[in-house]
Order: sequence, then C-alpha cells, then structure tokens
Amino acid sequence: MTRIAFIGLGNMGGGMAANQAKAGRTVAAFDLSAAALEKAAGAGCTPAGSVAEAVKDAEAVITMLPAGPHVRSVYAEQVLPHAPKSALLIDCSTIDVESARAVAGQAKAQGFRFADAPVSGGTAAAEAGTLAFMVGCDEADFAEVERIIAPMSRATIRAGDHGAGQAAKICNNMVLGISMIGVCEALALAEKLGLDPVKFYEISSQSSGQCWSLTSYCPWPGPVPAAPSNRGYEGGFATAMMLKDLKLAQEAAARAGAAAPLGAAAEGLYALFDRLGGGGKDFSAILELLRGNAPQGT
Repeated sequence: MTRIAFIGLGNMGGGMAANQAKAGRTVAAFDLSAAALEKAAGAGCTPAGSVAEAVKDAEAVITMLPAGPHVRSVYAEQVLPHAPKSALLIDCSTIDVESARAVAGQAKAQGFRFADAPVSGGTAAAEAGTLAFMVGCDEADFAEVERIIAPMSRATIRAGDHGAGQAAKICNNMVLGISMIGVCEALALAEKLGLDPVKFYEISSQSSGQCWSLTSYCPWPGPVPAAPSNRGYEGGFATAMMLKDLKLAQEAAARAGAAAPLGAAAEGLYALFDRLGGGGKDFSAILELLRGNAPQGT
C-alpha cells in the first residue's frame, strides 16, 4: 500500500488528502489547525503530530502550503531532514518560480526527487479529485509523479523542468483573472443597458464571448448552478488568493522583462476589492465592485 505524507490541509489540501485516502492509500496528514486534522481523520487520513512524524516512512510527500517562504522553510527544516531519501517530494502550492527552483535544488542535492505541481480547478475539483496539475520535474520522474497524484487529478501535464509548473500556473491564473474581469464588466454593462444578464449569458455563451469564466464559473447567479455566485460568492477561489497569484505574475514579468499591462490592471482591481473587504469572497465577486455594490471594509 502506498504511504503518503500530506502536509497542509486547507481549503484545497483537505480534499486532496481525502482523495488519496479514498484511493486506498495510507495517508499521514499534518496541519497546524486541529480542526483540519480532525476533518482529515474523518476522511480516512491518520493525523500526525508534526511534519517530521508524517514524513518519516513516506513513499511520497505532498505539500499544499500558502506561499514561497512556507515552502522553503517546511522543506529545509522539516521535510528534507526527516523524509526517507527514496521518497518522491511533490509541492502543489502556488509559489514563485525562484522558490520552486531553490527547493528543487536543495532536494536534489540531498538525493531526493522533487516536482513542483501546482493545481487548477478550485475547491470543488479538489474535493471531486478532478484537478488539473501542471508539473515541473525531471522527465524521468514524471511517470511516478503522475501515479502519485492520480487520485486527485483529471489531467496531469508536464510543463517542463523544475519551476515550469509554477510558471504555467501563474500564467494560467493571469488569464483567468483578466477574463473574469472582462465577463463581469460585460454583465454589469448589460444590466445598465436594460438587458437581462441571464439572457446575455445565453447569448454570449453561444457567441464569440464564450469563455471558461462565463460558462463554467458564471459570476451572475443562476446560469451555472455550481458557481460560487449562487452561494453569495462563498467558497471557491478567494479574491485574496487570486490577488496573490496576480502579484506573482507581475513579479515574474518584471524579472523576465515581459509586458503584462492587463495583468497589472487586473491586479489593481482585485487589490481594490480586497481593500474594500472582498478578500474572503470568491474572485468572481469582483462583479459586485463593477456594479457599485462592493463590500465596505473596516
């Protein structure tokens, strides 16, 4: 039976770890949150008292952490000193490319195999086991990476060597953030022009305006029942997390000398919405800012 150590049981990690257990694997899970550990135990995982305890006998270590500094410190101080050298290390966090490459370099220098494998799909896909994984790893390791993450995945694509997974993720999420603003602007304009937004959805979803942000994640309540817009924009992919990813994209663009003006504009709008109190809402709630109904921060 495959032994998995899963570190980080937040909105995404909890569902991902549960799917590993559902696949019949032995999952030693750790998080700083007692509530998250209790939920993981209910899903078939075995709570660990520390990262060191979780990874000590692991065949694979999967991490899902908030940001680059967390990934750097957890690997340097807890995973690398305590995991078996035979363990495959897979970081599914969304972080900066430089941190991913730095951790990969440290891991390889100590004899480990490492992959950066950020995900796309949100909390619903994490719970359903239908995430898309963008993998940066040595080509020889990809088949094993794919096998380990299979219970969590509907699509697993090797983007290239270490850091390529993170590059793909931040570019993909820049597309998503920009396209969602475009959809929201159009829906807000349609409303102001007296056009029923649901009727506009029906038209645009079958016309050249069709895109994922409209037809799979519609920010207007009604047309897509599973979208967070039908739950008061609760759950889903938080505005604060989208803002983090857009900042990563802008930092990467600056270092690479690439022009990303729409990404910068999107970052500015999400930053404003976050400051007004919308950081915990799904990012599609940016529609409310454009309709003039943004929450008022403290």
